[in-house]
Formats: sequence, C-alpha cells, structure tokens
Amino acid sequence: MPTIEIEDKTVDDAIAAACAQLQLPREKLDIEIISKGSSGIFGIVGAKKAKIRVTPKVLPLSAAGDRAKNILGNILSHFNLPTVVEVEAKEEHVYLNIISNGSGLLIGKRGKTLNALQFFVSKLLHREMGESVSVVVDTENYRTKREDSLTELAQQLSEKVKKSMRPLTTGPMNAQDRRIIHLALKEDTEVRTKSKGEGNLRRVVIYPVRRNRKSQDADETATNG
Repeated sequence: MPTIEIEDKTVDDAIAAACAQLQLPREKLDIEIISKGSSGIFGIVGAKKAKIRVTPKVLPLSAAGDRAKNILGNILSHFNLPTVVEVEAKEEHVYLNIISNGSGLLIGKRGKTLNALQFFVSKLLHREMGESVSVVVDTENYRTKREDSLTELAQQLSEKVKKSMRPLTTGPMNAQDRRIIHLALKEDTEVRTKSKGEGNLRRVVIYPVRRNRKSQDADETATNG
C-alpha cells in the first residue's frame, strides 16, 4: 500500500488533504500523527505545520486503475496490433477499454480472448496490490452488445419453455454469460433457471414453473366469472 506524508496548517486540514489525494474517506485510512504543529506567536512567528503519515487500509480505485492499465498495456505489447487503453474507475470497478483496428482478434470467438485478457489482468493486479479489484476489459463496446444478445436469447428461450412446458438448455457458457441469462429471467415468475454441468461445459437450464391445480382453477374461475 502507498504511504504518503502530508503537511498542512492543522491535523484536520492534513487529513482532509490526504483524503482528497487518495480519494478515500477518513475511515479507510491509517493515520499516524508525526507532528501536531503549532500556531506560534500571534499565529505568525514560530508557526509550524502539522504533519501526518497516511496509509490506505484499502487500495485506492484510481491507483488500481492506473496499474491495471499498465498491466494490460504490457500484455498487449506482445500482440502485433496498435492499441490504446483507456481506463475509468467507478462504482468499485476498473473499466479498461481497448481502442484498436484489430478488435475482432482481441475479442476472439464468443469473447474468449477478451475474457482471457480480463482474467490475467485481474490475477496480476491482485498479486501486485494484495487487494481484490473488479476489472472489466472491453473493446468496441463488446460487453454491452453481448449482454443485449444474451438477454434477447433468454427471453426467446423463456417463451418457448412457457409454450411447450418443457425445459430448454443453452449451449456451454462461461460464468459471466450464465449470470446474464439468470438475471434476465430473474423476475419472470413463469420460469426458473439453474446452471448444470462441469467446467467449460456448464449450461443454463430453463424450467417451466408448474402451478398447482388450485391456482389454475382460481384463474379459470376469475376468467369465466
């Protein structure tokens, strides 16, 4: 963890400056007061600034973002492609966007290459920083397009399950894609989802929810009434 020393008029001012510099609230900082400072005579003669030593209890997200960008840049240097990496740290996530004219190669089949890049950056960042940080690697807005596509697939499969009253199974999916399917149908009370299989062969099964006879009779009475 980075340790910094801050000087200011008072201890409180120094702490506020540290919070601003590290982009962390006071409760997430370990603060050591080196000197409380003094106002001197009439606030002028012999005045000394307060000095503190501060160490973050958690990794500042901005620092994690900068390091993740460097890690991804080093990995991409082995690709025979011109690339630029943009970084944005927000909502407890580090987002890395790759700008390149070879995005298809970077994405790979069903996002496999992009997912591998994300995996390695996350692992290396955790090893260096000792903190678990959520990292998302994207290019050409692939993640959003993929999510939209899978959400649409989930809705289509759900409608088929409702009509046939028989379960349907997706093809093999990684954990991230399976999560999108589960979330897309989470609020649908007429179906339920469950992951099945092992390793890379795990799939999502969509089951119809079979209502009991009393519920069906109640619905028919309400409709006919």
